[in-house]
This record gives sequence, C-alpha cells and structure tokens, in this order.
Amino acid sequence: MIHALIGGVVFLMPFLAKIYTIFIVLIGITWMLKSKNKNNEALLISAYIVGVEVFLRMTGGNPIHELSKYLVILFLIFGMFYKGFSKNSYGYIIFLLLLIPGIIIGANELSFDTNVRKAIAFNISGPVCLAFSAIYCYQRLVTSEDIKKILIFLGLPIVSMTIYLFLFNPSVKDVVTGTQSNFETSGGFGPNQVSTILGLGMFVFFALFLMYSSTKRLMIINLVLAVLIAYRGIVTFSRGGVITGVVMMLCLIGFVYVFSNKKVRSKIVAISLFLVLGGGLVWTYTIYTTNGMIEYRYANKDARGREKEDRLGGREAIAGTEIKAFMENPIFGIGVGKNKEYREEMTGLKVSNHNEITRMLADHGSIGILGLIILFITPLFLYFGNKQNVFLLSFFIFWALTINHAAMRTAAPAFIYALSLLKVKFVDDETPVVHREPAV
Repeated sequence: MIHALIGGVVFLMPFLAKIYTIFIVLIGITWMLKSKNKNNEALLISAYIVGVEVFLRMTGGNPIHELSKYLVILFLIFGMFYKGFSKNSYGYIIFLLLLIPGIIIGANELSFDTNVRKAIAFNISGPVCLAFSAIYCYQRLVTSEDIKKILIFLGLPIVSMTIYLFLFNPSVKDVVTGTQSNFETSGGFGPNQVSTILGLGMFVFFALFLMYSSTKRLMIINLVLAVLIAYRGIVTFSRGGVITGVVMMLCLIGFVYVFSNKKVRSKIVAISLFLVLGGGLVWTYTIYTTNGMIEYRYANKDARGREKEDRLGGREAIAGTEIKAFMENPIFGIGVGKNKEYREEMTGLKVSNHNEITRMLADHGSIGILGLIILFITPLFLYFGNKQNVFLLSFFIFWALTINHAAMRTAAPAFIYALSLLKVKFVDDETPVVHREPAV
C-alpha cells in the first residue's frame, strides 16, 4: 500500500521523485553502515535500486542517467568490504580486466564532437555493474528467506511504477492507434525499458505467489499484482520484456515440477492450467482495450494487418553494422562508445544499439568473445553444483534474453544475472527439494 501510494504521490507531484531518490540513497547508506552487511543488506538495497531505476528515470528522479548502476556498484563494494567475496570469482575479475582495452581504444578513437565520458559510460557501465555484482554474488551462501526478501525488494518499487502508469494513462483504448511501441502507455518513457522492468515484475510476483505465499490472502495479493503488471507490460507494445517474463515463469514452473514429489506436481499442473486460463483472460481484455492492435503487434503486422518485412524493429540493421565493425577490427574492436559513430558513418542513422552481444563484438573484438564465454558458461557450470537454486535458470534467462533486445541500458540484467551465481540453501540436504507448506 505504501508503494502504491508512492506511485500516486509522484504522479501528482513529480518533483518528489528527486526527493525519493535522495531518500533511497540516504536510507541505503545508513542501513549499510548500521548493519555492516550482516545479513546481505547490500543485496536488498541493490535489488530495490534495480526495481526503482526505470520509475525514477521516467519521472525525472535520476540526476544522472546511469545513477542506478553506479549505486549498485557502490553498495556491493560496501558489502564486499564488510563480508568479503569468493576467491574463486576470479573469472569475473578477468572479465572486468578484459573491458579495459576497449575503454582505452574508445577514449582515443571517439571524435572531438562526442562527449567521451558520456559515450563510454553509457556503453560500459552495464558490463562493469555486472562484473561487480557477479564478484559479490559468486557462490555466496544465502537462504530461501534471503531470496524471498530480494524478490520483495525488487518488486515493491515496480508496484509504484505500475500505479503511476495507470494514472498517467487510465484509458489505453484512447491512445492506441497503431502497432508500434507506445510511449503514452509507457508513462511517456522508453517502452523497451518499461517493458523490461514490468516483465521482471510479472515474474517476481508470480514467483512470490508460487513459492512464498503462506496464506490465501498473500496468494491473491501476489497474483493480482502479477496480473496488473502483466497487463501494463503488454500494452507498452514492446514485446521483449513480456516474452522474457513469460519464459522465466515457464522455466520456474518446469524446474519446480522436475524436482518435486507427486503431490506437489499435481498442484503445479493445476496451477499451470489456471495460469493458462488467467493469461487468456488478460490477453482477451488487452485485445479489447487496444482495438485488436496487440494481436497484430505480436504477429508482426501493421495496423492494417499486413505482414511487416522487418521483424525486429530495425535491430537487424543495427546489429549488422556492429558485426561489420567486428570483422574489420577482429582483435581489439573499434573501442567502447565508437559503434554509434561508426553506424552513423555507415548508414547515416543516429541510433544506439539494442544487442549487448554484437556491441561486445564491435567494441572489444575477440576480447569481447572471451568475456561473453565467461558470462555464458559460468552460471550453467554452477547449476550442476547447486540445484537448490530453483531460480538460477530463470535469472540467467532474463539476462540472456534482455541483452538481446534491450542491451544493458538498465542495471536489471547485470544484477539479475549475478543472482544466478548465488549458492542457495532452500532446505537441508536430507530434505527433498521444494517440499514446504506454502510452496504451490
């Protein structure tokens, strides 16, 4: 209720978004100094910052565009100062060092008309945030209760943003006229980033519903929030975040099903059927409020129902220029931040990239490939040694899918990726995994 109220108050008095930002930072620092990160408070504070990032951006609360990434890095460094980090996290230290040549090359190759600091920070802050998050989380032992708290801290500010979106755009029907991403339904901000966070929020409250709802009241609250967030995510007309959220949910259901006993499996099947029905109702309602345009959007058609030639909204052309840049500079790449200038020279388009993989190739060359190998292999390798982390694959999938449609514009993919590296202790070794009263 408090966070729903925050969304309403910020809508009525937008200047309070800046006060909200200051409040978050001061409370976070005070809490960290007082607790000395005794119970992984660094993770909780960082989770909250990740959840609130897009809300603060859309309401003008962030004095610096990349502030959330810097704050996540700061609080996790604080956390490591108090509680240390695993000596086996050297893979991510190597990843961090691999970013340096690209930064040096970019600083020397960017044109005089470009703000070098901003160009480099925009492109490198995401990978650096990921590196520090991964170093902090690597094989850090947490409990089921810790995961629950992280999910709650992630989800609460997304509730604020959802309420803000309903107030900003109470009538979807009045503003939807085509099948393109819609800024009106996205709070006047970038639909891609809004969809990404709403997709994450959809998963968060579904996970709380599935795994941590100890009473019927909590089940209803979590389910209602998941539905409301899902609806606002769909009407942004940005598909990436919603599809990612759905895939994460399916992955979690599948994981829990495989490692559950027969009694729990039957409940999961029932819940799955209920979710299909509920999802169908949400989709039907969305079709009504968008005059059928949402069907065309997901079928890759225009407002007249004609098939679009471009399936990814121009992202293929952007990725193509980055692959070309890599082919021309295969060893060290063209340097961090240079790909936007290169693309303008090649195509005349002043657009930023949406794909972190092709950006790494263009900016860092073969060194970028090595960095990507570290990022893809490590969580999957850890999976075989920590199957009690039922969220591992869902978290990893969020990162893998998000960096392909929204790059690392927000702190979310970096931080959520790192959560897949945690060593989670859900139950005692002798107890069957996922056997608990509130689960499903």
